Amino acid sequence: MVRFCSIIMLVMPAFAGSAERVSEVTVSSRSTTIVRADERSGRLVRTTIVVKSVAVEPVPVATAKVVIPMANQAPVSDLGSLVDRIALEQGVEDSLVHSVIRAESNYDPRAISAKGALGIMQLIPATARRFGVVNAFDPKENIEGGVRYLKFLLDYYRNDYARTIAAYNAGEGAVDKYQGIPPYPETQNYVFRVAKNLKTVRQVRARQTFAEPVKVAVAGTIAETHQAIQTSIGEDGRVYYHTP
Repeated sequence: MVRFCSIIMLVMPAFAGSAERVSEVTVSSRSTTIVRADERSGRLVRTTIVVKSVAVEPVPVATAKVVIPMANQAPVSDLGSLVDRIALEQGVEDSLVHSVIRAESNYDPRAISAKGALGIMQLIPATARRFGVVNAFDPKENIEGGVRYLKFLLDYYRNDYARTIAAYNAGEGAVDKYQGIPPYPETQNYVFRVAKNLKTVRQVRARQTFAEPVKVAVAGTIAETHQAIQTSIGEDGRVYYHTP
């Protein structure tokens, strides 16, 4: 009990700067009458005792918040364009990058995970340094570093998306050790979510594809008509376009 109290006394000053007060102490007193027999005479003796009680009323301690200042934070639409441009520059499928970002931070440049991953693509400090990211909370730097990492993994695993996604979450060492997706529930769930996001993004992109204009000759003049473009996803996971 003494050790526990000592720990409390050591810890409490650390919160003093983040809260106005920790507790309110109320001291009250009351008198109590005790009747007992005297050991020598055998007579009853009445004794009045004043008892002081201390009531401690806890007051909620203010929760410390980490605020990362973000000047001129771009909306998601602008981030989407930034992702598309960087993915194109690095030669990585933009739909894959979007799918990873949605699973990692849902486009929040200020995201911080419990394990210390930072920014929109949730780069741990070691990975950020490895791929040249100085400020992990800068969306452009973070996306560039994350896409470089994805490019490295795609090259390393010869465009095996499953292993690439698993390694982005658990690291190359774990994927190499198990020669595939590691048996970690977190990683397996992560691969499933990214794959699901990827399928959805590809389908949306396919629906947004405009009809291809086809020019045909009609009675000596040129008339313009349109043929619908049909899409399908091949066994290799890529989207293929063709006309009827």
